[in-house]
Amino acid sequence: QVQLVESGGGLVQPGGALRLSCAASGFPLSNYVMSWYRRAPGKERESVATITPSIITNYADSMKGRFTISRDNARNIVYLQMNSLKPEDTAVYYCNRRSFMIHWGQGTQVTVSS
Repeated sequence: QVQLVESGGGLVQPGGALRLSCAASGFPLSNYVMSWYRRAPGKERESVATITPSIITNYADSMKGRFTISRDNARNIVYLQMNSLKPEDTAVYYCNRRSFMIHWGQGTQVTVSS
């Protein structure tokens, strides 16, 4: 069964950092372009960061210089390191295959607040 499980979210103060994890099962992450997405309250889901099997990365403009996507193929996990967090980063964060998307996981809540 293909499955994605996000974790690592929580409450953090502005300027803080979190590392999110996306654990995949049922398929090899190494064969897919993977992305992190987020959905903030009242907003559409948006793409945050992308990583290819060859470790080429891409980020939304507002995340450049603050977020880093990486992957551990041996553990079948994709990570999102988030630094210098801002209140507007508050959202539920999800991962998925960029193409050939599967069902969404539960996501992990990130709340940036004083």
